[in-house]
Amino acid sequence: MEAVMNAIKINKLNLRRCNWYRSAVTRVIMSKILMISPQKCNNCKTCEAVCPNSAVNVITFEEVAVSVPIMCVQCEDAACMKVCPNGAISRDQNDAVVVDPKKCIGCKMCVSACSLGNIHYSSSQKKILKCDLCGYNPACAKYCPTRALEYVDSTVANINKKRIIASKFKELFEETQTI
Repeated sequence: MEAVMNAIKINKLNLRRCNWYRSAVTRVIMSKILMISPQKCNNCKTCEAVCPNSAVNVITFEEVAVSVPIMCVQCEDAACMKVCPNGAISRDQNDAVVVDPKKCIGCKMCVSACSLGNIHYSSSQKKILKCDLCGYNPACAKYCPTRALEYVDSTVANINKKRIIASKFKELFEETQTI
């Protein structure tokens, strides 16, 4: 009898794990991510021109002849969100990192915390500006003529591709530092 009870407990535990895994996979697959493919960028700067928040900057690494659109990458462990003293930066229902202008006090802690430099303070608007994914229809991806920016389903394959691109970009950046 004890063996049967232990088997039931193990099955319940496995079922809970399975349900947790299934819901985590569903969250990943249901959401979308902004995919940046530097090798496709031709430095046309269309993304900069169409961004309503001026949250995209194309950086050119002349040493290696590469241009890369730089923007908020919606970090999993967002430093900007952690340092905000007023809780103005949070994740919305679609898991995007967004700023609530009603809560933002303009302290610029998030600007300092962003290791990629993808948040800035607009002195004319007196508020923090960052990519908000244009209401889940990002103009930068919509109008990019080379598809260097794409808003794609957040599948496991796309997440892995994004990690590979990030790793290559990191290597490229390190190479330009030594040149």
